[in-house]
Amino acid sequence: MIDLLGQSNKMKVPTIRFVYNRRHTATKNKTAAVEIRIGYNRKAKILGTGIQLLPKEWCNGMVTNRVDAQELNKLLEKMRINVLKVVNEMMDEGRINLDEIGDRLNRLYSEGGKTFLEFCQERIEVRTYGRSKDSKERYERFLRFLEKWGKIRFFSDVTDKNVLAMDAYLKKKGLKDNSKWSNYHRVLNSFILDAVDAGLLKRNPYRWVHINKDKSSKSLHKCLTLDEMKQLQDANMGTECLEKVRDLFVFQTYTCLAYVDMASFDFTKCKDIGAGRKIYTGRRGKTGQEFTFLLLKPAMGVLKKYNFHLPLLSNAKYNEYLKVCAQMACLDKPLTSHWARHTGATILLNEGVDMETVAKILGHSSTRITRSTYAKLLDETIVKKMKDAEDKMLNKDKEDEGNDNKDK
Repeated sequence: MIDLLGQSNKMKVPTIRFVYNRRHTATKNKTAAVEIRIGYNRKAKILGTGIQLLPKEWCNGMVTNRVDAQELNKLLEKMRINVLKVVNEMMDEGRINLDEIGDRLNRLYSEGGKTFLEFCQERIEVRTYGRSKDSKERYERFLRFLEKWGKIRFFSDVTDKNVLAMDAYLKKKGLKDNSKWSNYHRVLNSFILDAVDAGLLKRNPYRWVHINKDKSSKSLHKCLTLDEMKQLQDANMGTECLEKVRDLFVFQTYTCLAYVDMASFDFTKCKDIGAGRKIYTGRRGKTGQEFTFLLLKPAMGVLKKYNFHLPLLSNAKYNEYLKVCAQMACLDKPLTSHWARHTGATILLNEGVDMETVAKILGHSSTRITRSTYAKLLDETIVKKMKDAEDKMLNKDKEDEGNDNKDK
């Protein structure tokens, strides 16, 4: 480019590179994000790729040590080329505006014919790597729903109006608020967040529209009482298969393990602490957070029954058979594997185990997570204890009054 004085007026060329673990949060067992950094005039624009990796899976700006490393590297290179196209377009215009890159990438995708649904399919492949088939099926089931419904196909369809329209459609279908949020809105929201991070969408409609999540039906009510647990444990299941499923639920309850962590449980890693008691330490498959628990007698009983090898089956089949187990025990509860974890935590809290200990058992990174999940339970426990204390005080007053009358 030549200016009016005939002097060379070269533009600085923006730098484009991948960055990993920018926030320094990765550990041996905890993933961190791969992002694209565009630098220009001492300013930077960060675009998300939606790819999360362990430290050992990233080396010299490339994905490594993964079965799908080649596919992920192709995806990253495609993203880099698209960013480069946008930057070159801006340089041809004689101006670089980092804030416009996201919008231009969105337009580039639209012009290239890529739909929001195709973007979601790409994200599913990345997200479900190394996870259960059930996880992939849950995402793909949602994608099939979007395709059939038909109102959100392109990036331009991701609007406040269509998010509300989807909610109304699900409500018309008779879905409860919690089911709508967990199985539809939460999944859509996660894909939208990925698209915003990648610069393909400018805003997330979920920041502006209100969707009822029906908090009352969350984990607090997804648990059994001690009496109901005893009812389940004592019930005749009728078949060997259902008995194994019931026993797995008992083991889960008294260890507070999520299904994926129960599936990887290894008794040989237990530590003997004397008097025949053992503790187990592991890391959550979901977060990489460490957890520790004492093997309580009901859980140890299940292990002994099956020669210390749990009779595992797929999470889908497990959840399906749990519904039958509940019926066999005359419990009107739609049991799932996650009920066991909440039941165990609820029993511990009701029995007076402190919040910090329960958080450690559950593998929560802080008591804040535990407190927010079981806040209502704690409130109810406080009310119950105060009422018990009140009853004791009133009874004591009546006894004192009776003794005074006798003395007279």
